[in-house]
Amino acid sequence: MTQNFFSNGKLLITGEYVVLDGARALAVPTKFGQSLEIQPGQKGIFSWKALDREQKTWFETRLSFDGENFTPENSNPGDQEKKLLLLFSEAYKMNPKVFKDHGYQFTTRLYFPQNWGLGSSSTFINNFAQWAEIDPYLLLERTFGGSGYDIAAANTDNPFTYQLTKEGRSVLVSTFDPGFKDELFFVHLNQKQNSRNSVSHYRQQPKELLEETVLKISAVTHSIINSNSLAEFELFLEVHETLISKIINIPKIKSTKFPDFTGGIKSLGGWGGDFILATGKDEEKEYFRKRGYSTILSYTEMVK
Repeated sequence: MTQNFFSNGKLLITGEYVVLDGARALAVPTKFGQSLEIQPGQKGIFSWKALDREQKTWFETRLSFDGENFTPENSNPGDQEKKLLLLFSEAYKMNPKVFKDHGYQFTTRLYFPQNWGLGSSSTFINNFAQWAEIDPYLLLERTFGGSGYDIAAANTDNPFTYQLTKEGRSVLVSTFDPGFKDELFFVHLNQKQNSRNSVSHYRQQPKELLEETVLKISAVTHSIINSNSLAEFELFLEVHETLISKIINIPKIKSTKFPDFTGGIKSLGGWGGDFILATGKDEEKEYFRKRGYSTILSYTEMVK
């Protein structure tokens, strides 16, 4: 019997970096995601095929299972195979009954370009955890790590706030549905960033400054959600950018790349890499097109 699962991609609107330290973040699920199809296969053999948005195979492998250990058919496994091995091994520890005396053929399908940064790993983990009947947050923790907000996005169809507290994880449906969302859009910068330096600088900050920034970002998140006008929204975006810029020691992207842009700009995720959130109408979108940025999506095109 064929089984099918689908998980939404994600965008973190507020709280990047500081969400790991307890800041209240605003996140949205995207219309773009990833599916997983599972079919029965030869006992003890777990074959894996990953398709991109054009339905072309970008990764394929087979793992054999002897009842205790998974072994790749490739004697010199690459990074993707190592990740898959880790995933299978940890999932097996969490729920061995779905693996013992079975074999399966897995096929993943991405519905967005891999370089968009919408969560190819998180959607993959969430789909796999659903099939294996295990906790996706725990599987993430034992494999790739992270705050877990992307797992929450994979499982919801609404904007939500995400916060790590002493009592545990708080995931709450948000009222974020701005009346000016037709003036919000996303621009893909197509410049994957290595965020190690910014994360390293962030981790070196005094505990008091981190705690203060966490409180301020949580407050800004609340203000962004409850903005009554675009001007108010843009003001709080700028406050957020200033706070994060200071704590990771990276200049705001608007000041370095788009100083003459008349609307608001906010970095998303690892600063300077994947998407930015921008404000404005057709004229503002044309500003980016003229500078060679061809991937521009409106809020309603991107967000569920």
